[in-house]
Amino acid sequence: MSNNEMYENTLNELRRGMIVLAVLSQLDKEQYGYSLLKLLSDQGLEVDQGTLYPLLRRLESQGLLSSDWNTEGTRPRRYYVISPEGQKVLPRLKEEWNRIVSMMERMMK
Repeated sequence: MSNNEMYENTLNELRRGMIVLAVLSQLDKEQYGYSLLKLLSDQGLEVDQGTLYPLLRRLESQGLLSSDWNTEGTRPRRYYVISPEGQKVLPRLKEEWNRIVSMMERMMK
């Protein structure tokens, strides 16, 4: 395995957990998949569709998101929003994220 492949694999592992927090933090108002991809991208986080859509389904099955189909437009879209349970979990995840970042900053000095 080349150094570049090792770097890419490690980077993907680091990003995997971060994406959950990013998605939850952006769903305080309804978004459909593509609009969420664009919102994340506009803030500097590129997420592949093949990563996002399974993640949305998993977070919904865990009770952290809820979704509804909207069939009024030109094509049906599934809109996702953070659930009441997700709203309870998100502040705790943010707090843990901040703790981890602080710890890593100390370790990397």
